Amino acid sequence: MTQLNNLDLTQDADARRVVKDETVRVEFAAVQGELMSLEGPNRYLPGDALITGSTGDQWVVSRERFDAKYVPADLAVSHGEPGAYRNRPAVVLARQMHEAFSLARSANGGDVLRGAAGDWIMQYAPGDYGVVQAARFAKVYRLAD
Repeated sequence: MTQLNNLDLTQDADARRVVKDETVRVEFAAVQGELMSLEGPNRYLPGDALITGSTGDQWVVSRERFDAKYVPADLAVSHGEPGAYRNRPAVVLARQMHEAFSLARSANGGDVLRGAAGDWIMQYAPGDYGVVQAARFAKVYRLAD
């Protein structure tokens, strides 16, 4: 398994600009804990968003990042209440990997995520990473214009 460090997809000729389009179900953590995603552990703090995607995958988004990235999908839901949310369209960088790999979720360390051959590395911002399985990537991401 390849261990990736200090990745910068802005300098990678194989990286693609993509946009996610998905409605997700959200609960907000009442206490500190850990959710095991398909890619590895996701630790969370009270108030963080516990997300279930349209493909059944689960992951955590810090409250600060959630507030900036998601809006209620239903007018009956006020921001910060559990319910359906849509991501705000944003271009991110993605690269499909051809071998198993691992990388820290943040340049500052943190949870270690793992991917299989065919999965995608996502770079949301400098030093901010995710891993998306190939089948999920095909369903919820599209190439940016």
